[in-house]
Amino acid sequence: MSSTAELISAIENGTADSALVALYGTEPQKLAQKKARALALLTQFQVLFPDAEKVMLFSTPGRTEVGGNHTDHNAGRVLAAAVDLDVLAVAAPSESGLTELYSAGYPKVAVDVNRLEVDPEERYSSSALVRGTCARFTGLGFRIGGFQACLSSDVPRGSGLSSSAAYEVMIGTILNHLYNEGQIDPVQIAMVAQYAENEYFGKPCGLMDQTSCSVGGFVTIDFKDARHPIVHKVAYDFSASGYAMVIVETGGDHADLNEEY
Repeated sequence: MSSTAELISAIENGTADSALVALYGTEPQKLAQKKARALALLTQFQVLFPDAEKVMLFSTPGRTEVGGNHTDHNAGRVLAAAVDLDVLAVAAPSESGLTELYSAGYPKVAVDVNRLEVDPEERYSSSALVRGTCARFTGLGFRIGGFQACLSSDVPRGSGLSSSAAYEVMIGTILNHLYNEGQIDPVQIAMVAQYAENEYFGKPCGLMDQTSCSVGGFVTIDFKDARHPIVHKVAYDFSASGYAMVIVETGGDHADLNEEY
């Protein structure tokens, strides 16, 4: 963990370049944009939480399915890949037991992690995802605690690139590294995220989105046993293939289709 000032310095002086290239590629203009975004987020955190001594910077990608869309619902197989649009977060542990999240474009989220039962009034809310993730962590014997965080997402909402799954996985990833020394397997984090969305948020989603976001890169996933999905990394450098994935804004989304899902 580092101070916000140390992370800002690492981004400004180039020390963090290798990590940013691993996430976003080498295109200079894109890297400059991603650096500016990270610096803005760190500065926002510094203003909102000036007493936080040590913080961590996290990234969780959105995802696209290459083949096998929604086969997670019928014990099938899928080939999926992370994209270079992500949820970026700065987070620090808090001894208060209160989790406070500021996400660009959304209301502040505040959740008391000492109260983990389902709250019907939180259905379809970000608070439900935070509370559900904490509840599942506790049920599995993992540690939890309050934390302070600022989030920024460039995964378009309702676009089919799994903005909600990326958010859920981010909450689990923050808890994993702040309170569990990063020891929880990415597939387990994905299953926790699915639980939070199914049981607390109220959407009966499958597991493909969360697994793809949590594991990252190109992956194959076999859902024959949904409780124990078989996940394999695919060693393929898409950026070197000469192809590009095009995302088209059609003017529609599925963000409000929870009841129909």
